[in-house]
Amino acid sequence: MPPLRAALIAQIFGGLIAIGLVALVFSPALKSGDFGFGEVLGVAVFQGCCAAFVSHKLEAPRWWLAIHLAFMPLAVLATRLAIAPAWYLGGFVLLLLVFWRTDKSRVPLYLSNAATAQAVSGLLPATPCHVIDLGCGDGRLLKALARARPDCEFTGFEHAPLTWLWARLNTLALTNCRIRLGDFWPQHLGLYEVAYAFLSPAPMARLWAKAAAEMRPGSLLLSNSFEIPGVAAEQVVEVADKRGTRLLCYRPPADKTRDSAAFPPITPPRLPQ
Repeated sequence: MPPLRAALIAQIFGGLIAIGLVALVFSPALKSGDFGFGEVLGVAVFQGCCAAFVSHKLEAPRWWLAIHLAFMPLAVLATRLAIAPAWYLGGFVLLLLVFWRTDKSRVPLYLSNAATAQAVSGLLPATPCHVIDLGCGDGRLLKALARARPDCEFTGFEHAPLTWLWARLNTLALTNCRIRLGDFWPQHLGLYEVAYAFLSPAPMARLWAKAAAEMRPGSLLLSNSFEIPGVAAEQVVEVADKRGTRLLCYRPPADKTRDSAAFPPITPPRLPQ
């Protein structure tokens, strides 16, 4: 089920249960006019708990639970603030520019830290190579890698406009690093010796099908934290950071008879200079 549809269903069910609670428990208070802000906030918290429970039963990603728990209580609290409606619109536009179509990609904004960049640098081939970051966020990983390996070329794809701009400015001084705005899926991975991905569990099977079909024998696919279902990693690197990052190393098969029909081999296009 699409995440937004699941979220809408969870909120509707949570709202219906909350309305039922008000009708059954708070009916006398409503009639007497004693139903104050504290009671409204309590019902909002209850609605959030119900929505989070429904979301859990729908097997939505865990980070949706926090959104459901906080959404209605924060909306109620916001009514107590003298905030002009334009600020809410501005906040929505800002979030849209940062996260863009997360509902479609099912990949939230994850940022790779300095320790991860150092570990990735150690996994790169000793010879010059071309590296792609499949969703580069603010570009901090590519910036660190481009500085550490000036003999290599680095390309990052980011589909969220504001995050892309952030990454572009972050790497502007690096001649061996390019940041592109858009979806990485149409990009042919045969152009690259190393592909780095910090995505989510949702697209990993599709990513492996694409990598297996397009990447050349000996190429390296690095996944930050998320395993490819049914495929054993060639190597797992434990990064010494607070979040316990794991880098899973995969080698696309040399036998291309297992290529996915969804990603047939094509002639790799030349990158514009």
